[in-house]
Amino acid sequence: MRITLLQAKLHRVRVTRADLHYEGSCGIDDDLLERSGIREFQHLEIYNVENGERFTTYAIKSRRGSGEICLNGAAARKAAIGDHLIICAYSSYESEEMKAYQPIVVLVDDDNRAEHKIVRAAKAE
Repeated sequence: MRITLLQAKLHRVRVTRADLHYEGSCGIDDDLLERSGIREFQHLEIYNVENGERFTTYAIKSRRGSGEICLNGAAARKAAIGDHLIICAYSSYESEEMKAYQPIVVLVDDDNRAEHKIVRAAKAE
């Protein structure tokens, strides 16, 4: 049996840009993608802390070191520049893989620079 669990989370990143007429996706600073293990084109669930919006899109790379979080296409309507987001990527795991399962949480500063990377150990059953 496969079970879907949190793979990685970018916690309280701020929206820096929005482009309604881009074809879609969420541009994320390549440093944050690397630190979190989120892959380009991976399915994302995004939660807006300010207004409660929850939406789905996929990740694309933004310039490394830019601190950019850019909502594109329809997602640009779901948050304002400056809003805080929680960006989550989920993956499916087999029972055997769950023994080594450890989600990654990346905490950022006010400029979307990674401050801490937390690897959560799965609790023993």
